[in-house]
Amino acid sequence: MGSPLTVLCLASYEKGHDFLRECKRQGCTVLLLTSESLMNSAKWPREVIDDIFYMPDVNKKWNLQHTILAVSHLARDRRIDRIIPLDDFDLETAAALREHMRIPGMGETTTRYFRDKLAMRARAQFAGLPVPEFVRLLSDSEIHDFSHRVSPPWMLKPHSQASAIGLKNRSGEE
Repeated sequence: MGSPLTVLCLASYEKGHDFLRECKRQGCTVLLLTSESLMNSAKWPREVIDDIFYMPDVNKKWNLQHTILAVSHLARDRRIDRIIPLDDFDLETAAALREHMRIPGMGETTTRYFRDKLAMRARAQFAGLPVPEFVRLLSDSEIHDFSHRVSPPWMLKPHSQASAIGLKNRSGEE
């Protein structure tokens, strides 16, 4: 049997305690990259974490290029076999890191189907699944046609916010 996997878990929020414990139970080396703003407040299960690294953050958001540089630097003296986001907010960062470092797992395009609302709908529609009518907010003529074909109210959804964050209801009334 090969050597145990080293997993780098990404957590911009305090989550995933059970997952971290299970990784260690299965013999993995567990590394955690988390937000600097959690340094003194998070109650991570340190007994199962081999090393913790902190990224500067603004509202739990990391600079992607700085994160890629930091993780690449970490990989200079330790093998990283898997990169696991512990929260859906960290999916895109994990995908970018995997692609940059050529680590197995979902890349950026596949990850968009889980985070980008327009990509989700377009992919579901392409697969023949029923989806509510929608329009990309890119082409004025497509938006115009949509607004004349589909009765209000309409919901405006940002591409990459989680869940219902950023939704706006537009009734069509001025």
